[in-house]
Amino acid sequence: MDKRVALITGASQGLGLALAEEAAAAGWTLIVDARRAERLAAAVADLATRTTVVAIPGDIAAASHREQLVSAVGDAGRLDLLVNNASTLGASPLPALDAIDLAVLRRIYEVNVVAPLALTQQLLPAISAAHGTIVNVTSDAAVEAYEGWGGYGSSKAAFEQLSAVLAAEHPEVRVLVVDPGDMRTEMHQDAFPGEDISDRPLPAAVAPGLFALIRSDRSSGRVRVTEAGS
Repeated sequence: MDKRVALITGASQGLGLALAEEAAAAGWTLIVDARRAERLAAAVADLATRTTVVAIPGDIAAASHREQLVSAVGDAGRLDLLVNNASTLGASPLPALDAIDLAVLRRIYEVNVVAPLALTQQLLPAISAAHGTIVNVTSDAAVEAYEGWGGYGSSKAAFEQLSAVLAAEHPEVRVLVVDPGDMRTEMHQDAFPGEDISDRPLPAAVAPGLFALIRSDRSSGRVRVTEAGS
């Protein structure tokens, strides 16, 4: 079985959980987090039947929580994969930019940009030593102008540029900026309250392609999961 170590943020549901399940099936040791402790505990109960899992509930924007994650990586002794998946949409329904609460906008940037960069800074020595992979989860809202998506989309655009610069500065680390496409998740439903999103694929349908991408020799850069094999 594979003894590699992955840290996946926002892993109690959605894409984070689906990717954790793929890694667990491959025997990877997992370090996972999420804001809602009960959901994380339920997710870990199943994952732990297949592999070693360290679950740390908390807010990724809190420095003390990030320190706990870094400590867990130290205990594991290595880090082969960091998935910066945790993020926030902001308000629901999505507000136009001329009406967005600036406190909400600051929170979006704190969670979606500042926190993953801070965590990455702390974990770079470990992931560099392993010549590992950083997966930064993005969205087409980072590159397309959708009404109402100014806060979230601009935060992902900033995150993408940080990722590109990080890859240039640290060629020993692979930095994949991954757009998983629309999925049937709680966040996507919050973006479209009251609408039927049942036509979107479940994260479990997307995660195998993402995990295959992680295990491939694909170089640093932006990739849409549905196009990864092309």
